[in-house]
Amino acid sequence: MSLETDLYTLLSAQCPRVFPDVAPYDTACPYITWQQIGGEALAYVEDTVPNKRNAYVQINVWDTTRNGATTLALQIEAALIQSSAFQARPQSALQAAHDDDTDRRGCMQDFTIWAAR
Repeated sequence: MSLETDLYTLLSAQCPRVFPDVAPYDTACPYITWQQIGGEALAYVEDTVPNKRNAYVQINVWDTTRNGATTLALQIEAALIQSSAFQARPQSALQAAHDDDTDRRGCMQDFTIWAAR
C-alpha cells in the first residue's frame, strides 16, 4: 500500500467523508480533508534510493460545532499514533479554524509520517 492509501483508509474509519486537499462545497458535516505540506527528503551518499519516505501532513476536521470538530480530531490523532501501517507523530497541537462562508468550525493538526516508499 502507499502512504496516501493507508492514510485514506485510516481517516475513513474515523469519518466516511474524507477528501484530499479540499471537500466539495456542499459536503455534509463532519468531514476530513488532508494535504501533504512537505516532508524530509532522504538522500544517501552512496546514491541508493531509500526504502522509506516522509511526509508532513495537515489533517483538517470540519463540523458544525467546535466540540464536534475537536472530538473527531482527537480520535484521528490517537488512530494515527497507534497505526501499524506507518509511523505518525503530531508536530503541533490542534489549531482552531472557522469558515465564515459556511459557519463551520474546524481543527487543524500537522503530523510527520514515515512510511514505506
